[in-house]
Amino acid sequence: MYSKDILKTLNKGNIDIGDKIIILEKNKEYEGLLMPRPELGDQDCIVIKLDNGYNIGIKITNKTKLNLVEKAKKPKKEKKEKQKEEKGDITILGCGGTISSKVEYKTGAVYPAISQKELINNFPEIKDISTINTRSIFSLLSGDLNQKHWEIIGKEIEKELKKDIKGIIIPHGTDTMHYTSAALSFMLQNLPIPIILTGAQRSSDRGSSDSKLNLLSSLMAAKSDFSGIGICMHSNLNDNLCYVHKGTRVRKMHTSRRDAFKSINQLPLIRIDYNNRTVDPINKYTKRDKSRKPKIDLKINDNIGLIYVHPGIKPKFIKNLSDFDGIVLAGTGLGHVPTNAFGDKNSISILKEITDLIESNIPVVMSPQTIYGRLNLNTYTYGRQLKKAGVIGHLCDWTPETAFAKLCWVLGHEKKMDKIKQEMEKNLVGEITDRSVVL
Repeated sequence: MYSKDILKTLNKGNIDIGDKIIILEKNKEYEGLLMPRPELGDQDCIVIKLDNGYNIGIKITNKTKLNLVEKAKKPKKEKKEKQKEEKGDITILGCGGTISSKVEYKTGAVYPAISQKELINNFPEIKDISTINTRSIFSLLSGDLNQKHWEIIGKEIEKELKKDIKGIIIPHGTDTMHYTSAALSFMLQNLPIPIILTGAQRSSDRGSSDSKLNLLSSLMAAKSDFSGIGICMHSNLNDNLCYVHKGTRVRKMHTSRRDAFKSINQLPLIRIDYNNRTVDPINKYTKRDKSRKPKIDLKINDNIGLIYVHPGIKPKFIKNLSDFDGIVLAGTGLGHVPTNAFGDKNSISILKEITDLIESNIPVVMSPQTIYGRLNLNTYTYGRQLKKAGVIGHLCDWTPETAFAKLCWVLGHEKKMDKIKQEMEKNLVGEITDRSVVL
């Protein structure tokens, strides 16, 4: 909330949140929409959204003048539309995230915009690419999603696969989108059509938003000859190209850049140039086949831990992981943890605690915290010690998130340690490659 002095000035000028105003300050003029004050912002600083989509804050003094340009239009309450079944080529299943949201400047609230009418109003170019069906599964920040939500998404996709559609798009928050894409890759195998997850690093009301290109490129990907689970996002910082990444080989690699998603240890699958309407394969992938029967198995275990190994990690910490049904360790280097292989008086070993977990029928899976590269537990002494103890993952080049999602899925089916190891170290959906590509 703005300060009492600013609120008094706004009331005097009949100015409300969402109105277009002009601020005159030291012979400078700023025009934009009056935004709500950020929760942690300066109470004496007014925030406006410029025409270019960016927000600026301006310190208000007794010499500052505020003029009303235009009152905000009150948003109309839209009637919920009853959508006919199977009327579009592409189904869009909303799961929340920045790409599915828009800002209502009157209140500053962010709410989902996933209805067919809203999407087409926001992105009229959709009609040039495909007809669509839309419905919201849920509207959540992706950090709040868990294994239960993966099951829900899987069930909704299963419904859509029974329809005569060309593809499915899943708008999703970017923070955990690569977890979801990996999990769905195991839960939904042998797919006849594309299932494309997409998101946005920046909301559609910002001048630097990536939501439009990502969504339109995803539509092109959903109509392409690709089949399986993929993520479609910006390939660079410009607004010209998107990549489709394999669902088990992709990771979010930057907190905020538009090209945050990268394929790990392999090339992306497809390059999409929306402006020129081209879809160019750049890696091998399974092509769509309408006659292919999907293998759907949504059973999953949600009691799995993902732990990053670090210097000084305590044996007691590892011992306390015994409440989990399975553990993924993101190890250092080629897949290492401290084992004090040479008996140094200052070193601490967690080998016994890992061995105890395995002997109590809790699988321990290794993944590389380096992200790029392949595990090799034969190279160094502590790697060989871990392999002898029964740690799973030797020669695998999966990401920590994919190893985590795979263990969730495998432990939804298997209880015997030898079967778990066999399934984990077998390439099922491209999560383990024969040869890692240096990028």
